[in-house]
Amino acid sequence: MIVSTSDSQAVAAALAEATGDSLAETAYERFPDGELLVEVPPVDGRAVVVGSTISSDAHLELLLLQDAVREAGADEVVTVLPYMGYARQDEAFSEGQPVSARAVARAISPTTDRVVAVNLHEPAIADFFDVPVDAVDAAGVLADPLPSALESPVFLSPDEGAIDLAETVRDARGEGAVDYFEKDRDYDTGAVTITPSEVDVSDRDVVVVDDIVATGSTMSEAIAILQERGPNRVFVATVHPLFVGNARSKLANAGVEAVLGTDTIERAVSRTSVAPVIAEVL
Repeated sequence: MIVSTSDSQAVAAALAEATGDSLAETAYERFPDGELLVEVPPVDGRAVVVGSTISSDAHLELLLLQDAVREAGADEVVTVLPYMGYARQDEAFSEGQPVSARAVARAISPTTDRVVAVNLHEPAIADFFDVPVDAVDAAGVLADPLPSALESPVFLSPDEGAIDLAETVRDARGEGAVDYFEKDRDYDTGAVTITPSEVDVSDRDVVVVDDIVATGSTMSEAIAILQERGPNRVFVATVHPLFVGNARSKLANAGVEAVLGTDTIERAVSRTSVAPVIAEVL
């Protein structure tokens, strides 16, 4: 049985279709004091709890569902994290700060038997869990919603650390060059310096690929540099379309032709599903 948090119903429905498992009609309510309440139907066998932890409430809802399916009769619990929040702080950036990814992983682990995580921000985060983790790369599905005709495409990542994502999308597409921007972040001030790539983008379609777009600031700066070099069209493809604040407007003002995301986070730009990739490891 597939059981979903309130924020991940679309990807859960797609996963149920991909696996042939039944999709539970979960109830989400609140007590008068604002505390969360969830309710699931009886479970016979395995329960797959699907939840993108995009907020503190979403984290707690996931934990409640893990406990609820046990109470409902599940003999195995698999937790699917299409998007794992608090994963950016995978180390203590300064004295007195937590390793947030570790804290969250340790909270999830006791009431599940296994975790499936989509494009963790850092692969080492999988080691923070106390249960087996399948870390899957769903970037390849971003090739699906791209236009059928691309002009000498170039797939770019905002930094060297994400170039494997650009390569995955290029390989799924079956054509194109791959390159990246040099990006340096000052963790004291938060300022990011972007050094242009040397790749020739003149009159070519460019697809900028990243695992997550949050504020859109770094991505829009990278695209502004690209626009000075005369590309044909610029597309943004992201596994996790978080889009905080005016991120979407920043990208539009930067001259992006289209923004393409998956359903790990349900947004208007969620044009393709990670469900088939998750289904392969369930």
